[in-house]
Amino acid sequence: MRAANIAYPHSKTASGKPKGNRRILGSIFTISFCIFVVVATFFGRLPVQLLAIYAIACILTFIVYAMDKAAAKNDKWRTKESTLHLLGLIGGWPGAFYAQNKLRHKSKKNEFQSVFWITVVLNVGAFVYLFTDGGSKYITVISNFW
Repeated sequence: MRAANIAYPHSKTASGKPKGNRRILGSIFTISFCIFVVVATFFGRLPVQLLAIYAIACILTFIVYAMDKAAAKNDKWRTKESTLHLLGLIGGWPGAFYAQNKLRHKSKKNEFQSVFWITVVLNVGAFVYLFTDGGSKYITVISNFW
């Protein structure tokens, strides 16, 4: 027996880039987005309801990831990947990103990660659309929802 594919902390991948770069960039993006949502809400550019939707979606998504991780460890019934992606798409992606890194769940599956980042782009794109003339009417809809 012999070890293969050994990697040391802060080692570089075959491409020459440190392995943690993607995680660091993702963390910066996620934290920046969350700060922006809170600040925009504080200054009245977004309704509190939208902040609440994001917060609830993030917490729910983290919980679902944690339950799926536990199910994976115990050979129990698993959550569909499409459900995890849907939760991210509706605004839970910061919670999903945190769960992937904290719980080390679904963080190594390249196909899953590709679809995950597409859902992030779609969600952030829809969020940015709310700041346009066409999207501002949806802010009123969200405000009147609760």
